[in-house]
Amino acid sequence: MRRSALARRKAIAPELRSRFTERLVREGLRLADRWSPAIVSGFYPIREEPDVLALLSALADRGFDIALPVVTARGTHLDFRLWLPGEPTALGAMGIPEPLPEAPAVDPDLLFTPLAAFDRRGRRLGYGAGYYDRSLARLRALKPIRAVGVAYGVCEVASVPYEAHDQLLDAIVTEQETIFVSER
Repeated sequence: MRRSALARRKAIAPELRSRFTERLVREGLRLADRWSPAIVSGFYPIREEPDVLALLSALADRGFDIALPVVTARGTHLDFRLWLPGEPTALGAMGIPEPLPEAPAVDPDLLFTPLAAFDRRGRRLGYGAGYYDRSLARLRALKPIRAVGVAYGVCEVASVPYEAHDQLLDAIVTEQETIFVSER
């Protein structure tokens, strides 16, 4: 399932990627206005993931604090550090750009998450390491948060396998629609 979803995502035309970036900015701002988070986390896109950096810039321009995830060790949750779009980053343990080590650690209220596949019940299939499931569980134990999957529609599947430790998304934004799963 993961491999075929990633292959479909890789085949997406550049024009659609560009249009989705524009839609993601509009929808992401709308969700931030709706849920009023203090701190918003995104992700540095890799492997043909949708580009959330334009959304993070727009959110920063509106006064939201922005964070990016940091991998500290395999088998643990992600940490999140403050970051302003355009600030320097350093390659982290997984080879993904992360905020510099001196950036303050924070707990975001709204997370835009990457994924390989999703279903309409809010189940997400990541890359298999469990970082986001552990991170969402930790954050939800601390405070109310919202998790929004960011994906192309071709990554939708009928049903994502679900286990007790898996964390549900509150919404999914695609190039075609925003799917609301929960009103948590």
